[in-house]
Amino acid sequence: MEKAEKAETAVNEGEHQVCDEGDRVWSGSWVAERLGVELVGDDPLTGLLGLALRRNPKRAHLLVSNVLGKHVPQSPSVVYGYGVELGRRVRELLGAEEAGRAVVLGYAETATGLGHSVADGLGLAPYLHSTRRPVAGVAAAGGFEEAHSHATSHLLLPEDPALLGGDGPLVLVDDEFSTGNTVLNTVRDLHARYPRRRYVVVALVDMRSAADAGRLADFAEEIGARVDLVTAARGTVRLPEGVLEKGQELVARYESESAAPSWSLAQFPAPPGARGTARAAPTDPHPDDSRIDLHWPAGLPDGGRHGFTPAHRELLEDALPAMAARIAEALPHHARRVHILGFEELMYAPLRLARELERATDLEVRYSTTTRSPVLAVDDPGYAIRTRLAFPAHDDPADGPGERYAYNVAGAGFDAVVAVVDSAGDTPALHAPDGLLARLAAHTPRVLLAVIPSYAPERPSMLPEPLRGPAFSSYAPEEVGWLLQDLSDVTLEAPTEEREEAIQSGGAHYAESLPVEYQPSEQYQELFHAALEDSAARIAQAVGVVTETVLAERSPRPVLVSLARAGTPVGILMRRWAQHRHGLDLPHYAVSIVRGRGIDANALRWLARHHDPRDVVFVDGWTGKGAITRELAQALEEFEKSDGITGFDPEIAVLADPGSCVRTYGTREDFLIPSACLNSTVSGLISRTVLRADLVGPDDFHGAKFYRELAGTDVSVAFLDAVSARFPEVADAACAQAKELLATDRSPTWEGWAAVERISEEYAIHDVNLVKPGVGETTRVMLRRVPWKVLARAGAGSDLDHVRLLAEQRGVPVEEVDALPYTCVGLIHPKYTRGATGADGKAVSV
Repeated sequence: MEKAEKAETAVNEGEHQVCDEGDRVWSGSWVAERLGVELVGDDPLTGLLGLALRRNPKRAHLLVSNVLGKHVPQSPSVVYGYGVELGRRVRELLGAEEAGRAVVLGYAETATGLGHSVADGLGLAPYLHSTRRPVAGVAAAGGFEEAHSHATSHLLLPEDPALLGGDGPLVLVDDEFSTGNTVLNTVRDLHARYPRRRYVVVALVDMRSAADAGRLADFAEEIGARVDLVTAARGTVRLPEGVLEKGQELVARYESESAAPSWSLAQFPAPPGARGTARAAPTDPHPDDSRIDLHWPAGLPDGGRHGFTPAHRELLEDALPAMAARIAEALPHHARRVHILGFEELMYAPLRLARELERATDLEVRYSTTTRSPVLAVDDPGYAIRTRLAFPAHDDPADGPGERYAYNVAGAGFDAVVAVVDSAGDTPALHAPDGLLARLAAHTPRVLLAVIPSYAPERPSMLPEPLRGPAFSSYAPEEVGWLLQDLSDVTLEAPTEEREEAIQSGGAHYAESLPVEYQPSEQYQELFHAALEDSAARIAQAVGVVTETVLAERSPRPVLVSLARAGTPVGILMRRWAQHRHGLDLPHYAVSIVRGRGIDANALRWLARHHDPRDVVFVDGWTGKGAITRELAQALEEFEKSDGITGFDPEIAVLADPGSCVRTYGTREDFLIPSACLNSTVSGLISRTVLRADLVGPDDFHGAKFYRELAGTDVSVAFLDAVSARFPEVADAACAQAKELLATDRSPTWEGWAAVERISEEYAIHDVNLVKPGVGETTRVMLRRVPWKVLARAGAGSDLDHVRLLAEQRGVPVEEVDALPYTCVGLIHPKYTRGATGADGKAVSV
């Protein structure tokens, strides 16, 4: 245990003591002498790096890290300590608040463990690494090319696509920063998809040339983001002219002399009688006891290929001591020098197991992993790759079979080697006579195998893509995507009186059927157009105020999610304002929320897979008493518990908040919003949403109908165009008003809810659900329910013209009331039965 603590302390204090006792020759001198390559820079550089040659037409030399744990076996505490220390430096750079919003991205295959260690040092940062292993059913969230690598294509396969969607800092981790091309390619791809303000590049060594040094700053200026660089050491490689050709000749010469005992694989023969191909039947050298059952925790990812969260880290930390103890118990009693060998991208889990074994025992533990990279081996103290074991790939790679390598393991005098692979790599090829286990068995007395279950992301439910116009709704396809299912062919309408009786008797929920669409009279349509003409500028200014507030407080690139259907026209107008004023092309969707049933959970799951929930802003037309505001908050709390998806903000942004129920609004005046005057014909010809068990299954979106047959009276787009045409004239006033609001206390007072409770008792209704405050809600009562009476604020003017007309048509009394906090309040007929209407269909008093 003392050795491990000392090694880690050396890293944390910057001592860079990375070479084993007795290693006095720089492991880059062999290449330097033969090719004239120079490594110049910070003092620790030659302790961190050696040099080797490889078969690569793009770059002959290879910088071989002594502290990465890839090619050179090293103390796991040193390997882990370097990554953690870099992460701590990033945390200091960013500050606690920004560090808490950061995401760490590591590069496959070499830096998967380093990146994960940096995430640990940073704190509670989620981690993802790129991969070259496609996974069926997991969509790529991005990809990029690594130009100098022998295997160039990287995939990003997060289980949660929202992992990369936030605007917090992105920390990119690689083992070396040589030309900057890989980082630039990554940032270019990701910034186009998920733009953010800050990036941090982390590498063990910064080896850029003078010509490359300025490219990162230029690129940052180009994309309008800040890019910082954190490294353990800086330097550069000086390459003489013709070094690539000279290096290739040197590699070819040594490979042609493959029988030479100084480096050739011939000195490490397979066990006697070994024959067959990479897919031969398993021949485990210790069939009875060579496997170690780690008891890997269920649900814990084997690494960051699909994302690794702080909760995953906590689970791993709790399990590590017991898993390391099982490895220790399986080792031979005489073992003193033990090697833990990871597997290509599987670097972090073996590293943590090795470090825990080192901490908990007196064993001398070393750690490295297998690799795809073909490197020349030369058995010379001045060369970084002393020995090489070659074996067939054993994980059925997507790019086909090929050779894989383990460096500096053969001839290193290990008493035992523990190979750690994921279950995707535990194939017959691993156990074949020419497989990895057999190769290892030729050079160590004991080979053990620990298999970690390959993490399989939960396959997303096959939710369809959003419905869009003109196939569904009369809105243009880019204006809104409906996270609904089309129930246009289902008969759902019922007479208003039947629906009201069923709802109030408890026999049905209001969302299980639809009211018959109100067909406005010519007089009523004239009122709508007159109201639109009078209020378009006032609505446009409110749209500007609420949109500017959202952009300033919630997200610079919000994802607008309207609560269908009243919120949808407002969401479209907010999207248009963002385009008009800021040139932003914001995504906009409409989802269903049902009082008493909550928001559509499948719609939330779809949103979380395509966007960062923290960017989602729920939008509605107006607040009445705030019931939907409360419904949304409760539904999101339940969804977070059931699905473990966090980040959705329950605060709704509304055009009008007369009930003082929200902080984000365009106005708190209770005035006529013309989109409340009509039903589907001002809402894209879409019905209100439907939730009925026989129509909406557990894996379905809620439903709605598209009333194509009403196209002749549709004014949906006309309403939007009339309001957005006023944007230029109200822009300055809207921005000034938004600035004033941002500086004021906008905490909800819920005065509307208090008023509704008072009215419910004063009129002996005793049910707040039957009291609908505000112009918009009163209009809904008149169009979709059985109204009892309308309470109007004394002196209310033209804002109530359409309500008065509807009341006259339905025989509903309008009662003027002093000191009403709303312009009007609609009361649904209490204790309703169909006997409550006369033969003429007009309401009668209770």
